[in-house]
Amino acid sequence: MKSPKPNSQTNIQNDLLRRIHSGEWQPGALIPTEASLAKEIGCARTTVNRALQKLANDGHVVRKRRSGTRIALTPVRKATMEIPIVRDEIEGKGGAYKFLILLSERVKPPLWVQVRLGISKDEEMVHLHSLHISDSHPYMFEDRWVSIKAVPEITSAPFDKVSPNEWLVREVPYSGGENSFSVCTADETVANAMETTVGKAMFLVERSTWIYQTPITTLKMYYPEGFRLTTKL
Repeated sequence: MKSPKPNSQTNIQNDLLRRIHSGEWQPGALIPTEASLAKEIGCARTTVNRALQKLANDGHVVRKRRSGTRIALTPVRKATMEIPIVRDEIEGKGGAYKFLILLSERVKPPLWVQVRLGISKDEEMVHLHSLHISDSHPYMFEDRWVSIKAVPEITSAPFDKVSPNEWLVREVPYSGGENSFSVCTADETVANAMETTVGKAMFLVERSTWIYQTPITTLKMYYPEGFRLTTKL
């Protein structure tokens, strides 16, 4: 079995943890930037980013866009979530997977997308409606906005063969994101896609992702009432 490379993500994580535990970086302290650490260690910035993201997931550091990374005042173990590939999710439950693109357009974003991603009203985006199906039944309706500036390849992605969800997870790296969960009621667009009635209760997951300071995508995922979401601790 080969030993890890000196500048592997795991070794960098261990080195950063050593600095935290030794007191070199005190609780609440702002640590050097990713670029500075990458230069000091002699590795790619993306490797440092992944190492810091793992430390953030484990509660050792706190990362905020535009504010840098600080040592957690009270380190805690956080719940972690991966962005799932819906096809794998359905097939893992024994279902037969299929997806449909119900809408694909290149337009300027509405106000809620501008605010959520911090982008200009004049920035063109790809807007997609996708329906994920399990055993011929609607599983989840997805309303997604993707930045062409961040992901120019989105305009020619093979969505006749692979869903936007799967293509983005496999092809586009991200450095951070946020999720929110709530209950909502189906409007006409969601109700038609999910084969339910207007006003029916739905489980809503809203997600946005970034690569460093550049927004990639924001989306709303509508699941039927009774859907269960599980995370790891």
